[in-house]
Amino acid sequence: MAGKHPDALIRALLAHVPGLRRYAAALAGNAADADDLVQDCIERALARHDSLREPDSLGRWLRTILHNLYVTKLRRRGAASVPIEDFAEDLALSVPPEDQGQIRDLVRALSTLSVEHRQVLLLISLEGLSYREVAEVLDIPIGTVMSRLARARERLRAMLEGDEDRAVRRIT
Repeated sequence: MAGKHPDALIRALLAHVPGLRRYAAALAGNAADADDLVQDCIERALARHDSLREPDSLGRWLRTILHNLYVTKLRRRGAASVPIEDFAEDLALSVPPEDQGQIRDLVRALSTLSVEHRQVLLLISLEGLSYREVAEVLDIPIGTVMSRLARARERLRAMLEGDEDRAVRRIT
């Protein structure tokens, strides 16, 4: 976005904040950490906006920055995965009371997925990215995206049906 007017750049970045927050919240597990990730992402994007060669790929570029920041944060903490139990409560507050149990079950099932499987599932199902876009954001082959998505969906299905034995067999 070299040469792009600063106001236009800021407007373009702000248009992507809701999607970045959804993805960051699902990865980080709570709103505070998600907000920190998004803030760091926007800060890095502003500082390095000259490196964006294709303005039409701004969303993908931002998700890649967010993903890389998240992975760096995990490596610094030495964590293999992040529990998202706190996110269940946040999500449950935004749905009608009769649906809160189902939301909690879904979030608990999501928390059983590895970070790698959860990322692919969220980027495709929540953010609507194509397999190719997910492969680019995560820097993995498309076949790996498809495999992780299939395993993640199967594990979720098994967990939501109460078949933990099948869920464990399918994901490994």
